[in-house]
Amino acid sequence: KICLLADSLVSCLAPAVLVLLILSMRRQRKQPYIIDEEENIHENIVRYDDEGGGEEDTEAFDIAAMWNPREAQLVVKNRQDMLPEIESLSRYVPQACVMDNNVHNYVLAKLYEADMDLWAPPFDSLQTYMFEGNGSVAESLSSLQSVTTDSDQSYDYLTDWGPRFKKLAEMYGATDSSGA
Repeated sequence: KICLLADSLVSCLAPAVLVLLILSMRRQRKQPYIIDEEENIHENIVRYDDEGGGEEDTEAFDIAAMWNPREAQLVVKNRQDMLPEIESLSRYVPQACVMDNNVHNYVLAKLYEADMDLWAPPFDSLQTYMFEGNGSVAESLSSLQSVTTDSDQSYDYLTDWGPRFKKLAEMYGATDSSGA
């Protein structure tokens, strides 16, 4: 009879606990805390809703950058205080080709313009190097590969470093004192 009483007690308390849990969750779900603008004073808040700010600075930008290139006329921006060193090669590109929708012809014309402009970077040049050997400042460089066997440098300490340096000790001719 105790088991039946415990089962009925659990079956009655479980829904009651569930109802209490749901009610407590509803109470915690409140409206967000809203603060009036007068109460919310922060010195580091900056308002960015100003309309028309910066209109007085009309000389600091280039209006030509905003033009549609198809509708804009060709604006030449050369320095007025200096004459150009080389004449522009744009005359080689027919303007009809620019206004035409044939991109292939336009690219070919620009390629021709770039090929004809000898002063445009990158400057290609033939690199000539002096030969080594007799008459050269460096003399012969082949001596860099030769290994001198009469060196007074001893590499016997490499064998003391263990098996990890065995190959290095063999390369430098260190004698193996263990006889292996």
